[in-house]
Amino acid sequence: MTELETPAVRAAREAGIDFEVTRHGPVGSLEEAAAARGIEPRDLIKTLVLRRSDEDYLLVLIPGDRRFSWPKVRALLGTSRLSMPDAEVARRVTGYERGTITPFGTSVPLPVVADEHLVGRRVSIGAGAHGAGLTVHGDDILRLFEARVADISDVQ
Repeated sequence: MTELETPAVRAAREAGIDFEVTRHGPVGSLEEAAAARGIEPRDLIKTLVLRRSDEDYLLVLIPGDRRFSWPKVRALLGTSRLSMPDAEVARRVTGYERGTITPFGTSVPLPVVADEHLVGRRVSIGAGAHGAGLTVHGDDILRLFEARVADISDVQ
């Protein structure tokens, strides 16, 4: 298997953190992706792009076994106006297609809000390509991106 080279992998390497690239074939669900990466669904991190206003975006990191909470994120950010951009806008803002989005190596640096369940865990997050993940320590993600950590999810 050839080494994966994406902006995300380059950014993780340049950050000097410990990481591992995991690659797998097509999967039909988050549970299948977690199994293919050899982890529990709670350790597979979903990266969502949110729009606060025109050209004001942020990334939200949520464990795979939890559901993003609009009310909690709105309260945390002190706004009632949040939306999820369409796939084309998300790609323009991050440089990645949906399903591959990660805070590593985005087109422009974006603020990161992370669910408190990332703290102290080794997790897998997008590597910038379909069927690929970066396994990293959640605390490294929080530190590198100066993430705002809060309870922003609910049990599914």
